[in-house]
Amino acid sequence: MSSADPKVKHGAGLSLLASELRILFGRRRTWAMLAAVALIPILLAVALRLTSAGVEPGQGPPFLDRVTQNGLFVSFTAMVVAIPLFLPLTVGVVAGDTLAGEASHGTLRYLLVAPAGRLRLLIVKFAGAIAFCIAATLTLVVAGTIIGALLFPVGPVTLLSGDVISVPESAVRALLVAAYVSLSLLGLSAIGLFISSLTSVPVGAMAATVVVSVVSQILGALPQLEWLHPWLFTDTWLGFSGLLSQPMDGTAFGANAVLQGGYAAVFFALAYSRFTTKDILS
Repeated sequence: MSSADPKVKHGAGLSLLASELRILFGRRRTWAMLAAVALIPILLAVALRLTSAGVEPGQGPPFLDRVTQNGLFVSFTAMVVAIPLFLPLTVGVVAGDTLAGEASHGTLRYLLVAPAGRLRLLIVKFAGAIAFCIAATLTLVVAGTIIGALLFPVGPVTLLSGDVISVPESAVRALLVAAYVSLSLLGLSAIGLFISSLTSVPVGAMAATVVVSVVSQILGALPQLEWLHPWLFTDTWLGFSGLLSQPMDGTAFGANAVLQGGYAAVFFALAYSRFTTKDILS
């Protein structure tokens, strides 16, 4: 059977993906970052539990005033707190290391010996970054739910629309919010992949990816640049309020998917263009 056989290439691609995920989630750095993400809802819940004074409505991040009445709001509050900086920081580390890390260790040329080729290797690296985004947001939800249940009462959840839903349904809403946030990080992952293809210095690629995220959020906070806001990949990051209303509104989810998909397509194409013309084997 020829090495050009599609079944061989497909098998090589799956093997490469499995190896990438095994390496990514086998690193102490990855688990340290996930542990740091888990600490966000834990610290938030412990701080509220130890504070005698209650939180007035409108004070602090959204949902913060509801945490002491219902521990299920810990994960929602932690998500809002983590989106602007903590999640982009961890995603920037993973995405920035995708290609630059392999190049710095001299292993990139050996990976290209596999029949998967450069395109499939690029897809596998991007898929690994996406897998981490999902793992990070699920870590927030699970840690927030567990610590919230341990420290505060748990019961039916009052949504932003004023409607009350059961605990199982609130768990579904929390998973949908996690899916929304994971999707929100898709564009940043693609940007990090592209930046990683430009250099063999992983620390530089990681830092540049995080800086791009910060710059985008700063531009999004300037009212003078309101015309630019809909084009920023960070513009829809906190737009999941429709998922916490009754009936559920998925309009923002669709808009977020279009925006992040556009960024992913553009920067993946740029990364592919750079990666396929880059002299790696010399």
